[in-house]
Amino acid sequence: MEWSLLFFFNSILLGVGLAMDAFSVSLANGLNEPDMKKDRMCAVAGVFAVFQAIMPMIGWICVHTIVQYFEAFEKFIPWIALALLSYIGGKMLADGIKNKDSEAEKTKVGFKALMIQGIATSIDALSVGFTIAEYGLVMAIVCALIIAVVTFIICMAGLILGKKFGTRFSNKASILGGVILIVIGLEIFITGVLHL
Repeated sequence: MEWSLLFFFNSILLGVGLAMDAFSVSLANGLNEPDMKKDRMCAVAGVFAVFQAIMPMIGWICVHTIVQYFEAFEKFIPWIALALLSYIGGKMLADGIKNKDSEAEKTKVGFKALMIQGIATSIDALSVGFTIAEYGLVMAIVCALIIAVVTFIICMAGLILGKKFGTRFSNKASILGGVILIVIGLEIFITGVLHL
């Protein structure tokens, strides 16, 4: 593929498509932590952006090196995403139900949970490596960087919206955030297994 406006347009569209799960998880994080500071918001959105950039590059490398092993692994992607998001969502849901009558301060999404969210929402981006397989290394890196920038912007929007509504919903926000994560896990699982 040649450098063109179409390449950049396709990369942006790819970024938007891949960022939707990360947007929803960012929304849930904002709901869960309505007093999140700007630097933390940048860090959260940055984690999702980095994972969304790394996963297509890993897929691209697999296509150019160990494609047969990657194809065998690909069928497990929906199962992994479902398990990871159900775990984090279930934990948020349980915490929200346990604390719904108390005015306790909301717990922040910790580093470990954020890493799990980053992996779970970007693991399907591994298969994008097949989509960009005809790109040379430099083009694949540029595409991954565009995906990262688009993901960062979309996740920041999700965090801002989540914070706004999280303040209004108070303790119910953690429950809603947990449900959102579980639903996203189910959506990735169903579309991945049924190939919708």
